[in-house]
Amino acid sequence: MLCITTHVSEYKHIKELVRQTATHVMNAGGVVRAINSLGTLTLPQRMRRHKVTHSMGDYWTIHFDTAPRTLRSLNSIMRRDPRVIRWTVLKLGDKVEDIAVEGQKALRGDALQDLIN
Repeated sequence: MLCITTHVSEYKHIKELVRQTATHVMNAGGVVRAINSLGTLTLPQRMRRHKVTHSMGDYWTIHFDTAPRTLRSLNSIMRRDPRVIRWTVLKLGDKVEDIAVEGQKALRGDALQDLIN
């Protein structure tokens, strides 16, 4: 999941949101693989969410495995949270083996070679 949150000089609200997201996934029997912060960036365009216009956002990603039901409830949480500007969830594969193979290709740079060829 890639998430853009409102920018505030203190990162307490982002830490709380990331913790809440990871806890929700783990409590539902899912596995959190990685959490990455991409930092504060200027948004590509002004974005309006919860009656507030934003021009800066804090970007972060979380890689996880979970059931579709948990994903629906996670989307519901993100929709209601006033700290969240935008989010998207990308499916990396159907099986853990497929995801592991693609991850190894990415680490070696083979995925780029596959695109070029």
